[in-house]
Amino acid sequence: MPAKVDLLVVGPHADDPEFGIAGTVAKWTREGKKVAYVICTNGDKGTSDTSLDPRELVKIREQEQREAAKILGVTEVEFLGFPDQGLEDNDQFRKEIVRHIRVFRPDIVASPDPYRKYLWHRDHRIAGQVVLDAVYPFARDHLAYPDLLSQGYLPHKVKEVLTWGTDDPNYWVDISDTFAVKIEALRSHKSQIGKRDFPEVYKWLRERAEHAAEGKGFELAEEFHRTEIWM
Repeated sequence: MPAKVDLLVVGPHADDPEFGIAGTVAKWTREGKKVAYVICTNGDKGTSDTSLDPRELVKIREQEQREAAKILGVTEVEFLGFPDQGLEDNDQFRKEIVRHIRVFRPDIVASPDPYRKYLWHRDHRIAGQVVLDAVYPFARDHLAYPDLLSQGYLPHKVKEVLTWGTDDPNYWVDISDTFAVKIEALRSHKSQIGKRDFPEVYKWLRERAEHAAEGKGFELAEEFHRTEIWM
């Protein structure tokens, strides 16, 4: 059984945690906090290379994610293996997230914000909604998914949720000292970010981090919507 973690990051695809929360992850692991990843899809559609077999792409993306997680100090990476662009808000997916919450017993769970307006990847929207439902009330209630209880997955109450990619930020983390590590971790995802593309990605991420930090008293930030759970 994996050890209890402080933060469980649920990413729809490999590389989503690095874009969304890697600076915060690096900051917290440096402080001794334990972090685990759950990656929901197998990423088998994430390429413009028409010659690449989707089965090979799955292997490549898993390895890239493991490398990125190692750079950030993440202790565990789990892959659920749902089809890319195929996440559904259903019992099968929700139950898997509940099970992992009960396994890792995190204080904080992080995921994409399901309520971002207009253009947002469908997998991100659905993953975010399923995570919120899994956190409350399903992971907390012993009569939710009683077969999990009978298998030893005891109920767990998460203390707070952080959602990235939000239109409604209310929580900011200073990543001035860990932005470079975020970028290093992103470089692991070579199948997604080629050498020619990387300067543009770096510029976009730097500008986004600078904008998030405006008026906060530090140089670079990641921003989230933070929801504290008291029920």
